[in-house]
Amino acid sequence: MRIPIKILEHGVGLAIPIYATEESAGLDLRAAVNGDTLIKSGERVLIPTGMSMALPVGFEAQIRPRSGLAYKHGVTVLNSPGTVDSDYRGELKVLLINHGKEDFVVERGMRIAQLVVHKCEHVVLEVVDSLDETIRSENGYGSTGVR
Repeated sequence: MRIPIKILEHGVGLAIPIYATEESAGLDLRAAVNGDTLIKSGERVLIPTGMSMALPVGFEAQIRPRSGLAYKHGVTVLNSPGTVDSDYRGELKVLLINHGKEDFVVERGMRIAQLVVHKCEHVVLEVVDSLDETIRSENGYGSTGVR
């Protein structure tokens, strides 16, 4: 499937998102910041990617954290996964938060998140008086144990 993308003025010169390996699930999104952008410990910053896209109807894109940034620096996507709807045509931006103890610097062109495209179905919710019974039933948080 081909998805049209538009490179915005501040994204010119950056590599377009690609899969890091042949079997990667996500395309790497890069920071389209003009200079170094500091994210202090405990702070969140909206980072531009310098691109917009036209997803086909029936698809969504999810913006997800990069595991290396999370593990090494405590930097992750705050609203993970962030959803990009098929009718959105604005710039893709990544809401990063620094959970680490040290300040973190986002540099131009740095890979900051992953973009995963999924087919999604629209459903119709139907109000009913009761639901079918299952073994789990209404048992929620922690009800299945940890082992």
